[in-house]
Amino acid sequence: MAAPKSSRSPDRLQSGAQRLAAVLSDFLASRLTARGRPGGRLCVGLSGGRDSVVLLHALSRLLTSAAFPIALSAVHVDHGISPQADAWAAFCADCCRRWDVPLRTVRVAVPRDSGEGLEAAARRLRHAVFAGCDADWLALAHHRDDQAETVLLNLLRGAGIAGAAGMLAERPQARGPSLVRPLLDVPRAAIEAYAAEQGLSWIEDESNDDLHFRRNFLRREVMPRLVEKFSGAQKALARAAGHFAEGALLLDDLAAIDRARLATPTGRIGLSGFNALAPARARNLLRFEWVAAGFRAPDTRWIDEALHQLTTAGGLSETCLATPDGELHVYRGELYCVGHFPDVPVAPLSWAGEAELPWAGGRVRFVPATGVGVRRGRFDDGPVCLRPRQGGERLQPDARRPRRSLRNLLQEAAVPPWERARLPLLWCGERLAWMGGLGVDSAFACAPDESGIVPVWEPGLVK
Repeated sequence: MAAPKSSRSPDRLQSGAQRLAAVLSDFLASRLTARGRPGGRLCVGLSGGRDSVVLLHALSRLLTSAAFPIALSAVHVDHGISPQADAWAAFCADCCRRWDVPLRTVRVAVPRDSGEGLEAAARRLRHAVFAGCDADWLALAHHRDDQAETVLLNLLRGAGIAGAAGMLAERPQARGPSLVRPLLDVPRAAIEAYAAEQGLSWIEDESNDDLHFRRNFLRREVMPRLVEKFSGAQKALARAAGHFAEGALLLDDLAAIDRARLATPTGRIGLSGFNALAPARARNLLRFEWVAAGFRAPDTRWIDEALHQLTTAGGLSETCLATPDGELHVYRGELYCVGHFPDVPVAPLSWAGEAELPWAGGRVRFVPATGVGVRRGRFDDGPVCLRPRQGGERLQPDARRPRRSLRNLLQEAAVPPWERARLPLLWCGERLAWMGGLGVDSAFACAPDESGIVPVWEPGLVK
């Protein structure tokens, strides 16, 4: 970073605030109309760069002066990559204090050896923070020039129609607020004009000058040459992105039709029907299912390998292909898109009457009840604790049937293999009293009028 940059307004830039105010007013009005009810919570992803500073400043002024019943906040993700990261966080905090906007700063640890690249890993963690924001919408400051660069970059990577569509103006997430880009049709020049007119300061990320990064190379070396020969190149690329987006929506509609036709009674895609699809439709459906699970679209090489694996998978076998986001499994003739699970505790976790205990990214709640659950008196049999499955354990959920191995019970209950190892087991002394997903052992079960505790296993969100 060096010192924060600033600019002052020449007369010819006086239309910046008016243009952004009009764009953002339309954006806010459309959000409220879509909700069908007043109010809402809008959070801005604030990096400290010019674009996000302009977006937050313009929204704060608009919401202060106009009758939009929307609560504004900001989130700053500190990646800890730049030596200036602390200064950036302090700058964002100062902006939010001056503009009376609540700010949450989140520090993430970006792995440098994940195999996905530093930029991709930082983006994944940043979007995980966005998904956890307590808001209805998470606003990002991408503009039309960013869109043009994204389309060109994705095409050079060999992207399909969805990639060529670039960034969407609004994208619902599987979890958390919808991602919105209110400035996506606004050129960089208008944002520069606003910053100059308002005399704003911002942070310059020193990595923006590093031509080793492909986007920087396109922005600084390629796009200026294109504009020399093709006036309005950014606008044309952004318009092409809109056409590709329409095509991507049609492909999603086709995938939804195929999915509905192939869905089993459990709601999952049946393997035999999937393998009967034409290759192009199978690729389209698998990509659709993967993205619907909340993961990033996989590349063509992954899709092709997945199709090969699925055509050779037995109906009862487990197949797994992995990306940094998740894994593809087959179990009992159905497809599963599964996220990476948090680690299971290795050591026993003692219970001394707490309302809940954490477990493998989720929790086990202990709910008082009468006539159901574990009989309270049985907790005197010895130390009570949660343990992971070790192998060889046996349980008798039904007193009318013999005690059986957990392996057989889990198979009978159709619990997929990759989920079994993370299920919690509740021990009273040396006896297994309960297992998540299977229930209470009959020797520990309450009679109708007895006081008991019902353990409730609530799996957490996957990584």
